Amino acid sequence: MEYIKGFTYGWMARKGEFLKPEAKESLRLLQERTGTTHVIFALAAHQAKPQSTVIDYTGDHMVSDEELAVMIRYAQSLGLKTILKPTVNVTDGTWRAHINFFDLDVPCEPKWRDWFASYTEYQEHYARIAEACGCDMYIAGCEMVQTERRADEWREVIAKVRKHYHGPVTYNTDKYQEGNVSWWDAVDVISSSGYYPLGDWDRQLDRIGEIVKSFGKPFFFAEAGCPSRTGSSRIPNDWNHEGSVNVEEQADFYRDMFDKCARREWVQGFGLWDWNHLLYAEAEASGNDGYDVFGKPAEQVIKEFYAK
Repeated sequence: MEYIKGFTYGWMARKGEFLKPEAKESLRLLQERTGTTHVIFALAAHQAKPQSTVIDYTGDHMVSDEELAVMIRYAQSLGLKTILKPTVNVTDGTWRAHINFFDLDVPCEPKWRDWFASYTEYQEHYARIAEACGCDMYIAGCEMVQTERRADEWREVIAKVRKHYHGPVTYNTDKYQEGNVSWWDAVDVISSSGYYPLGDWDRQLDRIGEIVKSFGKPFFFAEAGCPSRTGSSRIPNDWNHEGSVNVEEQADFYRDMFDKCARREWVQGFGLWDWNHLLYAEAEASGNDGYDVFGKPAEQVIKEFYAK
């Protein structure tokens, strides 16, 4: 597998926002400022609650199919490889890892089969777009920890995706969950979210490496990153952590992650989290405490690493 010098782009983009000139300019700057070679278009369909069985991918909360295709082709015109990643947000604010149902059906209660039917329809829709646009990879879900025990249903999701999309397929499990997925044999690439604390990367990579070796599949971190807040490098997955703006701590996280991962040949890249499709003014970078790296020291750390 080609090394993925990637970034996630356009998360939470709403209908019409990819049509704005600023969105294309942001994508151009992503390539120019970071040396990114692969862009991951991450989409966020909605379900109302963790136990809802209907997934809405047609509302104004998502970019339209047409504008998504235009942006994918624009990325390709820049020479970028493109990866499509349709996932789900719960509109009541619950993290998608907690989507869950009874394993034994109970009358009048929501059921796994209904959720997977809606989720499969959603994935098939975007698999067709990925195929039509010539995307280089398809990520069939992200961090849905409680669903991962449903191996038969996930195998069916992957099989249905493959009927429409003929490139490599992966699934993005959550941090610490790499060994929780029994159906890695059904995908072409193993991927997970690399939100591991600064100073703990060697221990985690030792653990993940054994899992990857047992399946004999390529691996990359489909997400990885850290907010620019004091304390975030110890809990980089916690987007709600409160701390003062600290752009140097964010840069230190990236240096440590890149240094440790570069020593492991089986780590075949990153889909860093994340680059906004509508950027803040660069003069405001020193006051931004998010995962963004635009105009911060971490941006240069990433560019130097990707240049290697």
